[in-house]
Amino acid sequence: MKNRPGVELASLTDVGCKRENNEDSYAYWEPANDADFAKLGRLAIVADGMGGHEGGQIASRLAVETFTKAYAAARDSDPQKRLLTALKDAHLRIQQRAKQDAHLSSMGTTCTALALIDTRLYFVHVGDSRLYLLRGGKLQILSRDHTLIARLLEKKLVRPDQVQDHPQKHVLTSALGVSDDEIEVDAPPEPLLLHKGDILMICTDGLWGQMDSREIEQTLASQSPESACRALVKLAKDRGGPDNITLQVLRIVNPL
Repeated sequence: MKNRPGVELASLTDVGCKRENNEDSYAYWEPANDADFAKLGRLAIVADGMGGHEGGQIASRLAVETFTKAYAAARDSDPQKRLLTALKDAHLRIQQRAKQDAHLSSMGTTCTALALIDTRLYFVHVGDSRLYLLRGGKLQILSRDHTLIARLLEKKLVRPDQVQDHPQKHVLTSALGVSDDEIEVDAPPEPLLLHKGDILMICTDGLWGQMDSREIEQTLASQSPESACRALVKLAKDRGGPDNITLQVLRIVNPL
């Protein structure tokens, strides 16, 4: 995948071992024009669809396509507001498509997108895909899971050791396209300043749900983005690969 110098990029998606269809979608985009690139930067997005009857595939694809076009066309000078506008446009587009076909009435998707402008990181997030940052060999999760189990953990109604076997661990509390109500969105109040050597990863739960943070940390720290993508997908599949697996990894080589 071609991109301007300054960031080493790799992306990979896999259907996994149990699913017939890949309901994940992803995209990387940057403007061809240098002046636009200075304003819009680099955009990376991952979406994990749901809904049956190919609904998940359609929802995630619509999210990625609509989000990318809306972000590119947005007039707002604030990158964070552009991301929020693009997210809302994707939400509405999925709802519109669902209303046109009764078979798609239950479709929806997670959506995690980042914009990297100079050394500033902006992002928006809905659902249980994740955005990670590896800095100085230490991994942290920048996004917050919109799941019932995450809420129960926050309220201390379940213990961390009960999560893996909890019957509702995959229940989402927010997703694009599934509700007429305002969606719950995770977005930072201020951009995060990135440093040379920082590594970003956005991925679906088909990846992070099959391994612990330490395994992700060690793989990202010790391998190139391309090798890390292959290694993490292989690990998820070796653990059974019950879901589709998608990730994008960006390593900051020289902040621009």
